Amino acid sequence: MSEAVSDNEVLDAAPTQTASTTPAESPAVTTESVVEAILFSTDEPLPGAKIAQILGTGDANDVKRYVETLNERYESCGSSFRIASIAKGYQMLTLPPYHPWIGKLHKERADSRLSAAALETLAIVAYKQPVLRADIEAIRGVAVGDMLVRLRDMNLVRIVGRAEEIGRPLLYGTTNHFLEVFGLSSLKDLPKLDADNPEAVPKLTPLAAEGIPER
Repeated sequence: MSEAVSDNEVLDAAPTQTASTTPAESPAVTTESVVEAILFSTDEPLPGAKIAQILGTGDANDVKRYVETLNERYESCGSSFRIASIAKGYQMLTLPPYHPWIGKLHKERADSRLSAAALETLAIVAYKQPVLRADIEAIRGVAVGDMLVRLRDMNLVRIVGRAEEIGRPLLYGTTNHFLEVFGLSSLKDLPKLDADNPEAVPKLTPLAAEGIPER
């Protein structure tokens, strides 16, 4: 097991700074600040093990500790964002009270948002996976071939196999990007089914619809 670096220890192998600063202005580069810089620079969740690999020291447990410390710091100074645990990794996200303003910034992306029909189809795939196209169409009552193609193009749905029946039809499931878009750590975090009506698939709300940026 790799030896963890002290929270306040300055890393020896710090990358070259890209900001224009003089030596007198340069802040001390600590392990926590490197974790912060890594997460600030990525547009997708990074697993703790991957972050530790980039750091060159410690492990996923150490990274979790750094993240907790950073989040405490953000909370204490009233920052508008936190490091969230999403899709088996960590990603910087803005807090819900700021969604209305962030939503205005991203309004031009409206054409890439999911329609009600796409959300309904995606929800069926999420809850019923691995699921056949025919089963999705039976639930929705309409053809979903084109919709499945679009959801695959958006990297929200993928082919996960073939059914053991005549014709070996394709089986569909969700992707890791689906977890990112909906702010889920895993499929276990999906809204629970109604015990009185288990066939009713809950509505899903993507983070983008609420105005949360990717970082």
